[in-house]
Amino acid sequence: MNQNIRNIIKNNQMINQYLKEESYEYKYLYRDESYIKEIEKHAKRKYQGTSIDKINRLKNNLEFIKTFMSVIE
Repeated sequence: MNQNIRNIIKNNQMINQYLKEESYEYKYLYRDESYIKEIEKHAKRKYQGTSIDKINRLKNNLEFIKTFMSVIE
């Protein structure tokens, strides 16, 4: 594994946490350094970091604010 891959893992908290929990992924990463993209996809799915998850969280927050505003009125 080269220094560039190590820096990506170190600087990206989501990937770092994912690899701590799913350490078997290192096996694939050592074989193919382009596998870091797959690891990033897996980490985003696991920690709800995809754009769909972000939109759903935003929607839920807006619904909460709407409910709170209706209670205030």
